[in-house]
Formats: sequence, C-alpha cells, structure tokens
Amino acid sequence: MISSDKESRHLSVRIDRPVHEVYAYASAPANLPAWARGLGDSIEKAGDQWIAESSLMGRVVVAFVPRNELGVLDHDVTLPSGETVHNPVRVIADGAGSEVVFTLRRQPGTSDADFERDAGMVAADLTRLKNVLESAETS
Repeated sequence: MISSDKESRHLSVRIDRPVHEVYAYASAPANLPAWARGLGDSIEKAGDQWIAESSLMGRVVVAFVPRNELGVLDHDVTLPSGETVHNPVRVIADGAGSEVVFTLRRQPGTSDADFERDAGMVAADLTRLKNVLESAETS
C-alpha cells in the first residue's frame, strides 16, 4: 500500500557518552561510513561537497547544517534524480549521556514496506553509532 499522507517517525538511541563527543563524531562527514551505512558505503569530499556512494541510492550529495551549539545535525541528501530529502537529526544531552533523535519523514509515493525498510535502516545506523561511540576509548 502507498500512503499519500505525510508521516513522520522519530527514531532514537541513548548513547553513554557526553553530548559534545557524540555531536563532534556524528557531525564529521568523514565518519559516516563507519556508522551511517544506510546513507552510503563510502564518502569523499569533492570541492565543497560531500559525495556518498550508496548501493541503494547511487551517488548522493550530503550537506549538513553548519556546526552549532544546539546539537542540530540536520542534513540534506540530494539523490541522483536531483530530488533533495531533508533529514532532521538532534543530539540531546541526557544526564551524562546523550540521545540521538532522527526524524524519518515518509516521502510521497513511499509504500508501507519501503517506509518500514527505511525505518529499520535508520534504527540500524543509530545502533551502529551507539556501538562505535560506546566502544571508543574515553579521552
């Protein structure tokens, strides 16, 4: 079934690391292949752009908002078709740890099965981010 209604799903993970460490790591595009495999298998800087190679989407351009003190990691992904998908992401302090919240928005024409697949990929990426950061040595 394909839904025509706009729908959002908030996916989150708690990470037992300080918010500034989580934000610093997650906001560095060069780190994306280590944890955001749903976005791409590799990434490289070409001029002022970050280009990711994805087995699912092909060659995509990833553009983050400027680094900030608010924990905002919003990023746009421009697909080979030229369509741009905006992805809201926040890193929020949670005591001595952090919570990372990704808002997945259903794109027009996305089937229920594809939306569930996308949600599963985002959840897997967030779990990888947690595992990478929690296994990192404390600085």
